[in-house]
Amino acid sequence: LKDQTFAQTQSLEISQGLPMRERMLSRTLAPQIRRWQRPWHRHLSSFNYPQPRDGVDWSKLGFSLATKDTQMVITTCEAGKMWSPSRAEPYGPLPLEPAATILNYGQGIFEGIKAYRTVTDRIVIFRPQKNALRLADGARRLLMPPVPMQRFLEACSLAVRENADWVPPCGEGALYLRPLLFGSGSDLGVKPSSQYTLVIYVSPVGQYFGPGTKGARMQLYKETQRAAPSGQGHIKAVGNYAQCFSAQRNAKADGFSDVIYLDVSGEYIDEAAASNFFCVDANRVIHTPQLGSILPGVTRDSIIQLARRLKDSEIQLQVGKVSTQTALNSTEAFLTGTGAGITPVEHIASEEDGVTFAEFPGPVTKILQKMLSDIQLERVKDTNRWLLDPFVDPAFGTDSFVEPTF
Repeated sequence: LKDQTFAQTQSLEISQGLPMRERMLSRTLAPQIRRWQRPWHRHLSSFNYPQPRDGVDWSKLGFSLATKDTQMVITTCEAGKMWSPSRAEPYGPLPLEPAATILNYGQGIFEGIKAYRTVTDRIVIFRPQKNALRLADGARRLLMPPVPMQRFLEACSLAVRENADWVPPCGEGALYLRPLLFGSGSDLGVKPSSQYTLVIYVSPVGQYFGPGTKGARMQLYKETQRAAPSGQGHIKAVGNYAQCFSAQRNAKADGFSDVIYLDVSGEYIDEAAASNFFCVDANRVIHTPQLGSILPGVTRDSIIQLARRLKDSEIQLQVGKVSTQTALNSTEAFLTGTGAGITPVEHIASEEDGVTFAEFPGPVTKILQKMLSDIQLERVKDTNRWLLDPFVDPAFGTDSFVEPTF
């Protein structure tokens, strides 16, 4: 059993890209770390978390860069070498030469993560391990050095600790983390960069579509596709999003909140510009598009796991192709994403047809919203181990537990 455990640990560490020195240290400390992690609420009575900053009207927050009075976290890596220790410095410009690979060839990916202040007055990060896995997958796809999970979690934790007073009060928003990994070396020619930078900046955020938004109005968009089969729509590549600007601008001019992209056939739904799509039919079956060309959203995955617990409530889940007619004939719909959270949909329309939902959020959407927020805000025990406390949880501890990939 001991040999089997060691082999499993070794395989996991190698898949995460941990250097040999860190792998050996991880094995040495793993037993102590597992003891430190029990029970989950061990430090609640002994640690005072920084309080929210005074003088901020948290109710006015939307989804934007609300302030630059923050600290950003930076780590760098020369091609073929190890990542440097993370450092925090005031938010500001980054030094980049005109020949930087990110500027010329778009070698870059990013993530979106949220930290919450909970009902226990703790500050926690929601599922950063999942973002670490997705970032590593995107890095390999674009031939960038993956950031080891431990190093990534340490950087995220440092970013939250340095900006803890920007975490809104419980239930009034979240601190949004934007990890950005890109080729920062100055190179000419179509090839991977000679140097890479991971920077994490933050901003307090509220509702994705603006304060007071009750439901999103979505346009089914056929003119262009966000992703293509065998393309890179399944990673958060920077180039996947600029192409959405024109469609979003036109949709907003027509009174919509955002667009829903269709697949190349124009018959089935892929995803929205920056979020995944769900709808519920009259039989209380939740439909969401299957993975492949779409982004494997962390919130999407969370909702799928939560929805599977609702079988006793006669709510079922179907992951597969979702036709436009399924969406237009549904009784409720919602969008999911780190930025969007769970955003109810008020209206869906194409050039030929449309539906306005009588209730938004609908009853199933309400159930899932409550289930997710109860976990994020610690109204219920975190049995899934989705929450990371950046003040007391050792980053090593998460290396011994990694969920299956998307």
